[in-house]
Amino acid sequence: MADGLRVLVVDDEVPLTAVISSYLVREGFDVALAHTGQDAVDVARSHRPDLIVLDLMLPGFDGIEACRLIRQFSDAYIIMLTARDEEVDKVLGLTMGADDYLVKPFSPRELIARVRAMLRRPRSSIPLSATQAPMTIVGLTVDVQARTTLVDGNEVILTRTEFDLLAAMMARPHAVLTRRQLIEAVWGPGWVGDEHVVDVHIGHLRTKLQDDASDPRFIRTVRAVGYGLVIQT
Repeated sequence: MADGLRVLVVDDEVPLTAVISSYLVREGFDVALAHTGQDAVDVARSHRPDLIVLDLMLPGFDGIEACRLIRQFSDAYIIMLTARDEEVDKVLGLTMGADDYLVKPFSPRELIARVRAMLRRPRSSIPLSATQAPMTIVGLTVDVQARTTLVDGNEVILTRTEFDLLAAMMARPHAVLTRRQLIEAVWGPGWVGDEHVVDVHIGHLRTKLQDDASDPRFIRTVRAVGYGLVIQT
């Protein structure tokens, strides 16, 4: 299943990158390595990976800054590695555009399971027909085929995860979707990890849409249930 898929592994611990690389190569991935923040950005630009395993603590500039810079030109899946199980690390990484995180120490097999689950997710996982027309609700237009988002006619650039979350809600505009339902629609049923990753990406999506959570125009929060669209009556 890994034929032709590229993975970039970024960590300043050279022995660790060697171990991770050996497992990934054994699974059939094309693997590139980097050991600094700048190298991560440069190799991501030249290698064009499908997925990046990115350590938080790197020489030069850290993984948060590397993630931010990579997101300017790449929509590769990013799994952030952190040696500290602190919420701030997770939130910062996810806010900068990471798709998942893994706390050190971890087993290579656990990482491989995360990589497999992430790459099983199709480029557009929302089950819509090939002839699906753009959807518009209260000034928000989502074109699943073109993967574009417009707010009052102005394009808003979203990451793959942000777009797929929005498309999942647009596909069921009158429903309130739980975190698990959103994870299954966007990350896939085989995804493992903290379900609150959804909250962080919804927060980032709201920021890009300039949508105030306390007075939402587009996305509403239903406490103890999940998220849905604001439907004008």
